[in-house]
Amino acid sequence: MKMSSESQKGLSVICFYSGLLFALLGFAARMKMNFHGRAELSAGFFVTAATLAAFGLVFLLMSFGKKA
Repeated sequence: MKMSSESQKGLSVICFYSGLLFALLGFAARMKMNFHGRAELSAGFFVTAATLAAFGLVFLLMSFGKKA
């Protein structure tokens, strides 16, 4: 599937900010860890944040490789 470089840059921004959102949710879950089951939620949010940030980085690097 072909995408323009601007579409890939837009997708990378969306992935970065979604990753930031999940990182903040993981941080909030870690602050409320005295409730049971919050540690698993926090770890899941941090893994999702790292995955989205990696996808954002890949899309951003791919967008710089294209000329048009």
